[in-house]
Amino acid sequence: MKKDYKYRHELKFKISNSAAEILKQKLSLIMGKDKYAYYEDGSYLISSLYFDDRESSSYFEKLDGVLYRKKYRIRIYNNDDSFIRLEKKMKHNNLTSKEQVLISKEIYCKIIEGKIDEIGPCDGLLQEFVNNARTKGLVPSIIVEYHRTAFTYPISDVRVTFDSNIQSGMYNYDLFNIQMPKYSVDEKGKQVMEVKFNEILPLHIANLLNDIPTCREAVSKFAICRKIK
Repeated sequence: MKKDYKYRHELKFKISNSAAEILKQKLSLIMGKDKYAYYEDGSYLISSLYFDDRESSSYFEKLDGVLYRKKYRIRIYNNDDSFIRLEKKMKHNNLTSKEQVLISKEIYCKIIEGKIDEIGPCDGLLQEFVNNARTKGLVPSIIVEYHRTAFTYPISDVRVTFDSNIQSGMYNYDLFNIQMPKYSVDEKGKQVMEVKFNEILPLHIANLLNDIPTCREAVSKFAICRKIK
């Protein structure tokens, strides 16, 4: 059965640290803080392991600007091994959709150790991922880690996020390896701001965003980190 995915608008910007702090203060007056907020400043740590085939198709499709593309990743928050999520992110021009499923630490370990055939009977997204790993040779590609501060608004399911301290995991593929060497890919003095919403961005939020100097770019943290490998 063909899945009916719900696509959302996703806009990405480069914003200076000073402008980001001003905008965060203004957004906090009209938007709520994200449920994952963990540190005192309201941020939380995101660590993602991306997968690609041996030809690096996902990476080169991004560089070539292919209008429809997808990639798989495993994501954790704040180094918590009790909440591990397998995700498939799909991109169609400026629209995105995401499918996700929780997986156990045991399944996670089998995936990164290449023991795909030892994963027992499964269905849905996990089965799709296993099939792609077998037929397309999906392997771990790069770890991307950063701190995120996020604001939410219920109408049109708006999320405005600020990502900083972006690092690449280089040649290690275990999200829980605290000894993993990391390489900073931050652009000095700047953060990545993402604006996601369903149908329409509420006018009062749009007006706030328009008051702050930003530079809209097709920023991909995956591609930035993958480029240095």
